[in-house]
This record gives sequence, C-alpha cells and structure tokens, in this order.
Amino acid sequence: MPALLLSPQALAQTPASPPAASAAACPALLQHTFPRLQDDAPQNLCQYAGKVVLVVNTASYCGFTGQYEALEALYAKYQAQGLVVLGFPSNDFGKQEPGSSKEIADFCFNTYGVKFPMFAKSEVVGAKKNALYGALLQATGSAPKWNFHKYLIDRNGKVVDSYWSLTAPDNAKIVGAIEKALAQKL
Repeated sequence: MPALLLSPQALAQTPASPPAASAAACPALLQHTFPRLQDDAPQNLCQYAGKVVLVVNTASYCGFTGQYEALEALYAKYQAQGLVVLGFPSNDFGKQEPGSSKEIADFCFNTYGVKFPMFAKSEVVGAKKNALYGALLQATGSAPKWNFHKYLIDRNGKVVDSYWSLTAPDNAKIVGAIEKALAQKL
C-alpha cells in the first residue's frame, strides 16, 4: 500500500468530490479533476471553491525542492483561514521528478512532512499540459519556466498573481498577497 501523503485526519477532511454546491458556485478555473498523488483517487478541484489557492508545480530533485518546507509552513499557518496549497509534481524541467507516485509521496511526506494536497505527476507546460495549467496560462499569459512556479488564486477563482521559482513561498510579496486574499470575502 502506498504511503499516505496526508494524515488519516486530513484525508477524512478532503472529500473526493465537490461539496454540495452547484457547479455554478465553482469558478471555471477550478472545474477540473485530477488523481490524488498517494492513491490516484479522483479529486475535483471544486472542493476548494471559496478558498485562497496557491498552485505550485513541484519536483523532488530540484534546487528549489527545499521550498516544500515553506509551502507546508504557509499551509499550516493559514489553512484555518481558508488557504490551500495544491502541489502538481512534474518532470517537465530537467527531468527532476522521475519517480513513481509512491516514491514522490514518500519523499514529500518523509522529507518535508508535506500534508497539503498533492496530485499525480502531470505535465505543466507544452502541448500535453494538464487542464488547470492550460487555464492558468490562459488567465495570466505566464507559463512555468521551471519547477516551483506559483500561482495565487483568490476566493472567487481569479488569479491574483504568479511567482517565479526564485520567489520563495515565505517571501513577503507572496505572504502579503495571501493575507490580502484571505481578508477578502466572496
């Protein structure tokens, strides 16, 4: 059995399908379903409607991999206020995510204690990029140029900003934008 990336308590709080809200209540940007990293269970992103979402393409063998620690710290600090971090492992840049889902899940949890939602490895650039990254590119005109590119989405499903890999998750610019987005209501 694959190692769980989330604790049993966190899994119980992460529904496999969207809440009982209508599809109209889910912003178009979140109307996508992806397999969860640790068990391939389909996860509809509409379950995050009304939350502030930080989307990050990740890789286990990158110079920026240490950002997992700051991403998890952001998630832990602001989760109760409505922040969710969504990780999308990708092997697009430098082939720095070659592992299987189990290997990636084990690495993230065992090395960095990652508890924020992670999804199965997918492409985030090019013709085969996943649907969310296609929508993010369309919304921002900015595609990831490397691992750990970040997009911040407000509670209404609008992209607030995108941040290059060099901008650490605990950078004052990102933290300030997260706090501002959390303070805004639907």
